[in-house]
Amino acid sequence: MKKRILAGMFCFFFVSGILNAADVGKIKAGEGQNKKESGIMENWKLDLLSAQNSVLVLVDYQPGMFKGIDSGNRTIMRSAAVAAAKAASILQVPVVLTSIYPQGNGEFIKEITDMFPNQEAIARKVPGFDAFDDTRVLEAVKKTGRKKIVISGLWTSMCFAYTALHGLKEGYEVYGLMDAAGDASLDAHNYGVQRMLQAGVVPITVLSLTSEWMHDWGNPKANELRNEVYSKFNAMLGM
Repeated sequence: MKKRILAGMFCFFFVSGILNAADVGKIKAGEGQNKKESGIMENWKLDLLSAQNSVLVLVDYQPGMFKGIDSGNRTIMRSAAVAAAKAASILQVPVVLTSIYPQGNGEFIKEITDMFPNQEAIARKVPGFDAFDDTRVLEAVKKTGRKKIVISGLWTSMCFAYTALHGLKEGYEVYGLMDAAGDASLDAHNYGVQRMLQAGVVPITVLSLTSEWMHDWGNPKANELRNEVYSKFNAMLGM
């Protein structure tokens, strides 16, 4: 009789232990799922760009830099950069402009600098490809207080890519304006883009950027954007 009772008690505790372990496993699995879901919700790549949370950084749009481009249509790249700058000026998005060796490459293009007459296009004193190696450029971004950076520049695989990667290392949420960029060859451009994407840069195009900044056609600046950006750079949206 005692043996039966002891055997029954053993089975009870053994089964209870299994059930308890299973419950604990379910709880932990649930916690993991919650953390996973929380991680998704906290993913900055799911947040839309706005005129209030981002800054535009344009790197080395200079005559000498355009001359070396053979990856695509230079006019289209130039127009995309100008359109992004125009949209930023209309929506009052902070803009940082920087150039490299203007004595040889020429000044930052006037189509863009004329939009910001009270702003300097920072000629980098550090003779490197990474614009953020020059503390004045990085400090100009920091002063905006914005966490999201939209970057484009010439050339894709060097000044653009190195600056974008540096931005990621600084903790910024970096978006690459790809249709405003070019390089000495198509391979150089494509691999430069791939390198940025692998590192976590989010790709974007100028019309997508403008639309994201505007958010919807109820924006008070919608008509101005239609006339000054969409109608000049995209016939369909400018209708």
